[in-house]
Amino acid sequence: MPAIRHVLFPGRHHLVTAFQVAYLTDLLAGRVRDSAGESVECAPDARVVWAVTSATHSGTRRNPVPAHRREAMVEAVTTRAGLPSLVVPVADVPPSPRFAHTVLATSELVLGAPLTPADTVVACSTPEVAAMYAAEGFRIATVEAGAPGDPDRPWVVLERMVAGDDAWRTLAHPEAVAFYERYRLDELVRLVHTDPTVQDDGDLTATRDYATYTAAFDDASDRKWAQVAPHVRPGRVVDLGCAAGGLLERAARDPRLAESDLYGVDVSRHLVAEAEHRRAQGVFANPNVFFAQRNLLLGPVFPDRSVDTTTTIALTHEISSYGAGRADLELLARRIFAHTRPGGVWINSDVLGPADPDRVVDLVLDGDGDVPARDLDALPRAEAAAHVAGLDPAARFTQFAHDFPRLSGADVRYEWVAGEDGRSVARTSLRTAMEYLCTRDYTDSWLSECHERFCDLTGDDWADLLTGVGFELEPGSGPWRNDWLVEHRLRVGAALRDPATGGPVDWPDTHTLTVACRPLVAVAS
Repeated sequence: MPAIRHVLFPGRHHLVTAFQVAYLTDLLAGRVRDSAGESVECAPDARVVWAVTSATHSGTRRNPVPAHRREAMVEAVTTRAGLPSLVVPVADVPPSPRFAHTVLATSELVLGAPLTPADTVVACSTPEVAAMYAAEGFRIATVEAGAPGDPDRPWVVLERMVAGDDAWRTLAHPEAVAFYERYRLDELVRLVHTDPTVQDDGDLTATRDYATYTAAFDDASDRKWAQVAPHVRPGRVVDLGCAAGGLLERAARDPRLAESDLYGVDVSRHLVAEAEHRRAQGVFANPNVFFAQRNLLLGPVFPDRSVDTTTTIALTHEISSYGAGRADLELLARRIFAHTRPGGVWINSDVLGPADPDRVVDLVLDGDGDVPARDLDALPRAEAAAHVAGLDPAARFTQFAHDFPRLSGADVRYEWVAGEDGRSVARTSLRTAMEYLCTRDYTDSWLSECHERFCDLTGDDWADLLTGVGFELEPGSGPWRNDWLVEHRLRVGAALRDPATGGPVDWPDTHTLTVACRPLVAVAS
């Protein structure tokens, strides 16, 4: 049997353990047997090929550490250990039976030569992954699998770190520990793992159609920039919840901000990746545009008193919905106040709850409200979207009343009362009526949208919250009604009536624009 010249070691490699280094050292020295019990004889110039998978995916519980840090850590560890190695970054791909082929093809591109069963052994402890390489004809060295003492895999060591168990420092290779401390990666991993609002794959929700979501933000960016631009202070400008950068694209064209630094921050990996792609394509006229995947609720992103303008567009209702409600909005306000320079501003534009949310109204809807709701959780997103889109306004309300309370945590109470002229009438609170009417048209990501509450805060609530943390409200701040939205969306197939008189109920304010300024001089408490 010819001598082995390459040890292919595929994995995400967020941490390198002391066991792994000792095992690979023994493997290169010929002291390890493969899964079939055969001794693995390596050539004197044999090297370990560290295939760093999911190299285009970071900032999530599945992949907390960016690939460039992982590659640098592997290089630091293997240099310290005297372990001849090469690193091959492999792009993130969906689960596939061709995963092994993807890694091998990428390795060939990077190394300039193929890894073949004749000259390569695969070091892998995950049986399902090892089986893919075995099917390609490769011998398998099982690393932790079946080793005496059942050594912890790297992800278990990371979980120890997150849990505050200092045993991770003895289980990880010393150079990996030093690397983590040098770049404070332990703090990063803990933040990612303990974020209560984000899914394992780095997003608020797993049921959102990001193509539709991004397109909607882009379509509205001209209008939103026109609304906030007069209030922006040049300098360091931060767009929290930047999506794919649509607002900053407009800001980058504004001559007043030519000397400003523009920062986009979003919690979603998908959206930040798209923003970075756009920047690479030259979309932003201002070269000083930067993007970061961060969650401001978990800790400061910018130093105190360093930001001139913060914008949040259609963000605060998501924070309230996916987090701890008003408590998280108060935390957000304190964080933004802390990083705002005296004289700087926080500009917030978002949906708004009606001033009298508990008022009982009759929601008059076209169609038949007796159509039973359907369980959509197990359906593919496209099929669920098609079902909801096919419902008339009354039947869609029934579906909403089924999905919205269980997903958003909101209290939805209603009763069907006698209808008229083939229309159905749901007697409910004004808050519930507005939640439905603001949600019902977002059928592409229906279950995602039913997680979100649009009407948590009233205009008075916002004023109290902002002044409570120290901001002063600029003239013109406050609630407003989007009459285009009322005319073209809310009242289509729907009306609000007073149960006692039967007369129409005025449409409430739908949005808020608040320009909150940090005073130049602190106000004594």
